[in-house]
Amino acid sequence: MTTTVQNFIAGLWTGDPSYERVNPADPSDLVAVAVSSTGKEAGAAVAAASDAQSGWAGTAPTARGRVLLDAAELLGHRAQEVALDLVREEGKTRTEALGEVRRAADVLRYFGAQGWRATGEVLPSSFPDTMVYTRREALGVVAVVTPWNFPIAIPAWKIAPALVSGNAVVWKPAELTSLTASHLVRSLADAGLPPGVLNLVNGRGSEAGEALVSHPDVAAVSFTGSTDVGLHIHEVAGRRRARVQLEMGGKNAVVVLDDADVARAAATVAAGAFGLTGQACTATSRVYCTPGIIDGFLASLEKSAGEFEPGDGRKDDVRMGPVVSDAQLRTIRGFVEKAKNDGASFLHGADEPDGLFLRPTIVTGAKPTADIVRNEVFGPVVAVLEVPDLDAAIDAVNDSRYGLTAGICTRDLASAQEFAARAKVGVVKVNRPTTGLDLNAPFGGVRDSSTNTYREQGMAAVEFYTWSKTVYLGHDRPG
Repeated sequence: MTTTVQNFIAGLWTGDPSYERVNPADPSDLVAVAVSSTGKEAGAAVAAASDAQSGWAGTAPTARGRVLLDAAELLGHRAQEVALDLVREEGKTRTEALGEVRRAADVLRYFGAQGWRATGEVLPSSFPDTMVYTRREALGVVAVVTPWNFPIAIPAWKIAPALVSGNAVVWKPAELTSLTASHLVRSLADAGLPPGVLNLVNGRGSEAGEALVSHPDVAAVSFTGSTDVGLHIHEVAGRRRARVQLEMGGKNAVVVLDDADVARAAATVAAGAFGLTGQACTATSRVYCTPGIIDGFLASLEKSAGEFEPGDGRKDDVRMGPVVSDAQLRTIRGFVEKAKNDGASFLHGADEPDGLFLRPTIVTGAKPTADIVRNEVFGPVVAVLEVPDLDAAIDAVNDSRYGLTAGICTRDLASAQEFAARAKVGVVKVNRPTTGLDLNAPFGGVRDSSTNTYREQGMAAVEFYTWSKTVYLGHDRPG
């Protein structure tokens, strides 16, 4: 079944769909036809948000929170339907897609509950008969620009804290996943979100996205995507002092020490590298093993890779779906071919893909300076290199333009603690895949992975969508 996806502006579904999205696992399955917006539609959405924002900010925080809680319930009831559309549109497996939809509902619940949480603080004053307190104020209209790889969870963790804080939102999802985006909007609208408080503008980033980022009435931009685009957004929005939050690329590493459990380490790396088809900013893409374990680790990793043979995510026994698009496949294959030409070996994969189905690929023998080791591939490809010891491993992990997540597999607490202290990344995982995050914990990176200012998720997210005002309340005594 093909679904028509329009823009949602000022509480109305509008626009003439023209962009076709086909199931990456099944080219005969036309999933959706969506609007491809221009700056005109983006401007209309900002105007609608501007009109609605003050009324929404004046709504009691508990009432704002109730809308998010009700939307979470609606999304939960619709989870199976939404997950199937996500599978068809983006290519995830059923398990991955259903987990993501439920995660989005949990995010709405978490931030909905914040409507009952006190914000600001009361401080002692050095002045007599004076109370000092702070208020958290909404920024106004915020733009949210999101990627295709988590088409409902990432938007939820940006939009929910923005809404509960009293902002109005204009959201531009990735062009590849407009249908999944519409489900989140419907849940919030059906839960009673007033018209104009959340607006959906579908289309290309170079048109609709650029118009939002440069719009003078947009007070803040939250973006997840490539580093090049993120740095451009930072420059454009920064010129007018708009607040900017960026979550960009990653080249996430795992260190495997001699004392690690070989089978568990291999399963941990495989889950981080091949789960979600490797299409996650937190995916494992390089591994540094010490000499005593590398042979056994590679044998176990090859065995684990065999459990991630790609297939149509609609089938229950499939653990890895297709690559999202022809363009993404060409990018991944370009990295693999260059690694071959540079003399690297392949323990698994690296063969010709069947359509958009690409087998998990394990690269060995690559130089530390090779593109496949240094740059983000964004696919089910992992490079394994040998290092002499923990110190060398940490140096290798930190020798990157990125700094999002990193992990270590070890049974030694001292090694784990040293790695956690010295790894120059925003998130450290010990004996766990680099993918997978708790929604109540701050998330973000350093260097070219982030602006390294405002974090996402948890209560840190509310800090980005609000500004602090200090109030001195004098209460002079009579007479």
